[in-house]
Amino acid sequence: MSILSSIGRIATRYSASRARYRSERALLSLPIELRKDIGWPEILDAQNERRLAMATALTKVI
Repeated sequence: MSILSSIGRIATRYSASRARYRSERALLSLPIELRKDIGWPEILDAQNERRLAMATALTKVI
C-alpha cells in the first residue's frame, strides 16, 4: 500500500462524509411534517449507525 493510495482513500472518505453532511443539512432545513413524510427519523438512525461503524473501523486501523 503506497502513500498515494492512502491519501486517495482518505480524500474519498472525506468527500463522502462532506456529501452526507450537506444532504443532512438540506433535509434538516425541510419542515418537520415533510421530514416525517419522507421518513427522516429512520434515515437519521441509519446515518448514526454507519457513523458508529465507521468510527469503530477507524479506531481499529489506528
